[in-house]
Amino acid sequence: MSDNKIVFLEQSKMPTHYYNILADLPVPMDPPLNPATKQPAGPEDLSAIFPMDLIMQEVSTERYIEIPDEVRDLYRISRPTPLIRAANLEKELDTPAKIYFKYEGANPTGSHKTNTSYAQAYYNKKAGIKKLVTETGAGQWGSALSMACKHFGLECEVFMVKVSYNQKPYRKTFMKLFGATVHASPTNLTNAGRKVLEADPDSPGSLGIAISEAVEVAVQRDDTNYSLGSVLNHVLLHQTVIGEEAKLQMEIVDDYPDIVIGCAGGGSNFAGLAFPFIKDKLSGERKNLEVIAVEPASCPTLTKGKFDYDFGDEAGMTPLLKMYTLGHDFIPPKIHAGGLRYHGMAPSISHLYNQGIISASAYEQLEVFKAAQIFAQTEGIVPAPESSHAVKEAVEQALKCKETGESKTILFNLSGHGFLDLGAYELYLENQLNGG
Repeated sequence: MSDNKIVFLEQSKMPTHYYNILADLPVPMDPPLNPATKQPAGPEDLSAIFPMDLIMQEVSTERYIEIPDEVRDLYRISRPTPLIRAANLEKELDTPAKIYFKYEGANPTGSHKTNTSYAQAYYNKKAGIKKLVTETGAGQWGSALSMACKHFGLECEVFMVKVSYNQKPYRKTFMKLFGATVHASPTNLTNAGRKVLEADPDSPGSLGIAISEAVEVAVQRDDTNYSLGSVLNHVLLHQTVIGEEAKLQMEIVDDYPDIVIGCAGGGSNFAGLAFPFIKDKLSGERKNLEVIAVEPASCPTLTKGKFDYDFGDEAGMTPLLKMYTLGHDFIPPKIHAGGLRYHGMAPSISHLYNQGIISASAYEQLEVFKAAQIFAQTEGIVPAPESSHAVKEAVEQALKCKETGESKTILFNLSGHGFLDLGAYELYLENQLNGG
């Protein structure tokens, strides 16, 4: 094995295609349903808010879909991202396990979200769209889309969940720096927002509410589309550049993970790393591979949710999706992992979980921050609260290896840095952070 702590990949080796897991599912997924007719939704049901290229990606069963050259050129700003051996963390834990992480936090926005924001902005620009409207939780997705829209000359309007709008003011600043208009959701600008505020003037908001507001605005103009940062197939598809790169990097060190881990809210960064590896599990090549999605105990979609059709938004404007859900009117607690505060899970991830192909775990906020502090002190990177859930699971798996003496290889996705989350870390250090 190579002694290199950081495994780089030459830009010439960057993936040319996204991997589409829908091609390899042993049992097909249930289709989305039209909310009015309850019949399977077709491309025409989505055309009011998405360009046709993305709609076709949403329903495609082709195994690999080519990445446009212009999108690959933008990826080169920060891709390929490094694969890093967490040797200091291994030493701290005194574990025989080998721990690797894929680090997605070195691009200008600080998270994995640009992998899909560049692609979505590109396809919308190609379709003649002038403006994109979206929601954001912790602000990483809004930041990524604002940057992508600026590159392609599109207007960008963002409805940011109010609790995160107040917790993470510099995310709002970042979006505005790139020309976006940012609102604290729920607002008085939409029927969906006004309805929520009438019932609860102090509503902290939710991703479901913010999605309702964004979709409502998007359908009002023909030159405006809606853009989503997670959950849907085409979004997860774009993120698979993470896992495709990671597989090549694991080959460089002549290793392969026994356990693959990612935090999961809507599911984009988890899918981005895990799906290309799950391909090997489904084929039988790596049938013993463990794949673990990690979520907050306060928003336990997979571990305590119901597998059923539900709306992706609070107002019931989106197609019905078959997924694990806590209910589209669920208002999560005010935890600081805002990107994981979503009532549902991506239908493809929900399907894999329901089929027993992946597993899931959930952790309280305080234990996640404790793991994040250990990671920061040993590896020198402050992880975002969302990514810290993956860190926590990696630590737990490494400690299991310490008990059993097994030298398993653990790979997790560090989907973003926590430099704009230092307010939450300050609360943690001052013992003012609730359990969550």
